[in-house]
Amino acid sequence: MEPIDARADRAATQIVDSAYAVHKTLGPGLLESVYETCLMHELGMRQVHAEHQVALPVIYDRITLDAGLRLDLIVEQRVIVELKSVDKLLPVHTAQVLTYLKLSGLRLGLLINFNEVLIKHGIHRVLNVPRSPAEVLT
Repeated sequence: MEPIDARADRAATQIVDSAYAVHKTLGPGLLESVYETCLMHELGMRQVHAEHQVALPVIYDRITLDAGLRLDLIVEQRVIVELKSVDKLLPVHTAQVLTYLKLSGLRLGLLINFNEVLIKHGIHRVLNVPRSPAEVLT
């Protein structure tokens, strides 16, 4: 398996640093949309290219479909960021990020729950590990 490329790793570091800055200022308890807006601002101040609410098409039966999927953030065209402001992250949240990674062809995602007293407990790195053809057959 190939390692995550250096640009994606640098972007992830900038995202985490920015999330810490936003959380330090705002704390937990706000709506996800507030954290998204502030995180976009923080990344912009750091001159990190980020887009938010990016449509993610689904390719099904060789047809590209707009299924209404939206990425909270995509940073440097390399890292997907899924933001939450919930009491507790659930396995479905990680599955959501993995699905987004598979559909986009990207390898690295960050799942960030801002509703934590300490933001370090709310940041989770999610990797899309492509399966080899041999693994698929077994």
